[in-house]
This record gives sequence, C-alpha cells and structure tokens, in this order.
Amino acid sequence: MGYCHYKAPSGNKFGLFWVMICAMWNAFVDWFMSLGAEYGVNPFIFGGIYIGAIPFFSLSIGWLIRNYRRGKSIALPSLTALFFFISAYLYLIIAGRNVPWWVYGAVVVMIVYGAISTIRKIRNRISEPEHAESVAL
Repeated sequence: MGYCHYKAPSGNKFGLFWVMICAMWNAFVDWFMSLGAEYGVNPFIFGGIYIGAIPFFSLSIGWLIRNYRRGKSIALPSLTALFFFISAYLYLIIAGRNVPWWVYGAVVVMIVYGAISTIRKIRNRISEPEHAESVAL
C-alpha cells in the first residue's frame, strides 16, 4: 500500500538513503492505516475532525471572552468550545472497537491538559484590556 515510489538514479550517492526513507515512510503509512482497520477508526476522518474543529473551537473561545466582558452568559460558548475541543475524541470513543484501555487513559490526559491550558489562556485574554483585543484581531 506504499505511497512513496522513489528509484535511485545510478551514480547518486544519496539514492540509497532516499530509497530507505521511502521504505520507512511506506511502512509507517501501512502501520498507521492498519490501526484504523483494526480499531474501526478511520485515521483520515479522525484527522479531518481534529483539524476541522480548530477554527470552530477558536471562534467559540472568542465568543466566550466577548460574552464574559459584556456580562452575558458564557454557558453556551463554553459548551460549544468543549464540544469542538473533544469532537475528534468523541469520534474515537463512538466509532472505535476493541480500543486498548491505555488509549482512553491517554485521551483523558490530553483532554485534562488541554482544558487546563485553555482555561489559563482564557483567563489571560480576559484580563487584557479590551482595546488590545481589537488590535490583535
């Protein structure tokens, strides 16, 4: 199932190196894709959800900060930010089959770390003067 097809030209002293790199890349891709088949999770869908959720997560955080500064409720922006933050992991939990227990532990650790980091960033942004926000955007 390899994706890298490199043939070393004759006389090229780095040709063998690139052939080896190509072979390692192909082995990695084959292994990575086999994980999806083994556990029922398509790596491309997972990656698409993960990358696709980033702008929506960022917009939700901006909405949360704006509502906080205006004295409005931050419940809905917080829930949307949380949803977009964990959306790829929800896909893993819902679609995954026979996923090892340590993967769930790693997901929990990543979510906790990400939540702590996000809360710190939000607190820093809230404490900034409001005019700094318009300059940064």
